[in-house]
Amino acid sequence: MESSPEEVAEYLRMHPEFFEEYADMLAEIQVPHPHGGRAIPISERQIVALRDKNRILQDKLGELIRFGEENGAITEKMHRLAVALLTFTHLADFLHGLNFHLREDFSIPHMALRLWNMTADGPPLPEFTPTGADIRALAESLPRPYCGSHVLDEIRDWFGEDAVRLRSFAMVSLSAEQTIGLLVMGSEDPQRFYPEMGTIYLAQLGELVSAALKRFTRAEG
Repeated sequence: MESSPEEVAEYLRMHPEFFEEYADMLAEIQVPHPHGGRAIPISERQIVALRDKNRILQDKLGELIRFGEENGAITEKMHRLAVALLTFTHLADFLHGLNFHLREDFSIPHMALRLWNMTADGPPLPEFTPTGADIRALAESLPRPYCGSHVLDEIRDWFGEDAVRLRSFAMVSLSAEQTIGLLVMGSEDPQRFYPEMGTIYLAQLGELVSAALKRFTRAEG
């Protein structure tokens, strides 16, 4: 009765001494090359398999190194932004500096910000333009930053003439004991902000901006 391939494999697993007793025979066995039709010895086939595994591990290591370098670069940019925001003494300069760093350091070409539940001294700023109830409800309902292609029409209007070119957005809720605003970033690239992207740094950006705004504003009584 002929044995099945599974039975042969199980026998070899249970009797490793077989390979020592029949070493000469094993050296004569030819098997198909994994990357071509020619036959090669079993020993060479094992070497090829090890090379393939090593190549896969090297690719994964390279990917991890690349991710680490990208994260390190973002961390440095976040640090530069935090230091820069601490230097401003006027809210208008703070908002201009935030826009500048997002554009120049983070390659985010368009930013819009609306604030509420707080007031600030000085001349009126567009960031305090009254918003609709839908905007406030949206900001309060965001458990984490949103990334994608859809935003409310009112938000699109914040970007003026640039709105027609924008294809992806990131929305970050701002809070200080209560929701105080919504930061929205836009891009012409539909893949700049996509639903599956990580949002850790966007969340940290929201926390940084929220904390920094406390220096220039006060909660409405």
